[in-house]
Amino acid sequence: MSRMLLGVLTLFIFGSFAVAQDSYKIRPGDVLRMEVLEDQSLNRDAIVLPDGTVTVPLIGSVRVGGQSVDSVRDSISAGLAPNFASQPTVFVTVSSLAQVQPPSVSGASTIDIYVMGEVGSPGKASVEPGTSLLQFLAQSGGFTKFAATKRIQVRRTDPKTGQPVIYSFNYRAVEQGKAAVNSIILRDGDIIVVPERRLFE
Repeated sequence: MSRMLLGVLTLFIFGSFAVAQDSYKIRPGDVLRMEVLEDQSLNRDAIVLPDGTVTVPLIGSVRVGGQSVDSVRDSISAGLAPNFASQPTVFVTVSSLAQVQPPSVSGASTIDIYVMGEVGSPGKASVEPGTSLLQFLAQSGGFTKFAATKRIQVRRTDPKTGQPVIYSFNYRAVEQGKAAVNSIILRDGDIIVVPERRLFE
């Protein structure tokens, strides 16, 4: 009897989770787990980039933002199909949701940050407290074709010492799935610098 009850409970939990994932719409900052039954070398975690895409081996960039897990699974399976003798069996799940930080204790409705360099919309921007760098990049108009996305910087003045502090962010590595999600949380007065790409960079 206890085994039957445990089985029913397990089915309920995983069934509810499946329904939740099916209705959930993927957004930038989420981390997707992709598994291909026919080729385990393709298994990986992929972060949804600010432009709503993930990078998948053998396919390249796949748009997933605003789509359901089932839709993304079908797109990846179709994209991989030419590389297999038959349609590959693909599993996609949301392994981590985009990080959303609670508002700051100060109760400020927005904070001011500044972005300069090779971006679509340079200048001053107001964002909600707790916004991460990756979330901001998702809504800032993207990069120009000359952007050195491996060398993005967040420049901040330490309130205690008054000295500048520089945080580095390699967007290229995140885009290629070679680095974990960077959780730099923006603060009031931060300056985001996207330098110009070097000749052979």
